[in-house]
Amino acid sequence: MDYFYSKITDLDFDEAIGAVTENLKEKGFGVLTEIDVRATLKKKLDVDFKNYRILGACNPAFAHKALTAEDKIGVMLPCNVIVEEHDDGRVEVSAVDPVASMQAVSNSDLKPIAEEVRENLREVIDML
Repeated sequence: MDYFYSKITDLDFDEAIGAVTENLKEKGFGVLTEIDVRATLKKKLDVDFKNYRILGACNPAFAHKALTAEDKIGVMLPCNVIVEEHDDGRVEVSAVDPVASMQAVSNSDLKPIAEEVRENLREVIDML
């Protein structure tokens, strides 16, 4: 089982970040965190790296359901979505597969929640 779902887009890097953020919003997700991996690695290690951004996406309704079913599930939240620019200029957007993540947790109440989140994240990416 893959642990992520992804798509190559015709958008440039910044456009892809804007589009995926808007798509997330349409599905009830907000971006709680944004990590600019390129800038961080340059600052901390003085190394050059490709454009790579990690967006920590959260849908409050799904988060509440998951936290109610399993109080420690917060260690796996938020759902990460990445936007990366490959060496050939193509931009790929990927999202974690929460069903794959939840396999590590022995709580059957989480499976339908994870499946619903997975479907929503796939729709977000497919809308690109």
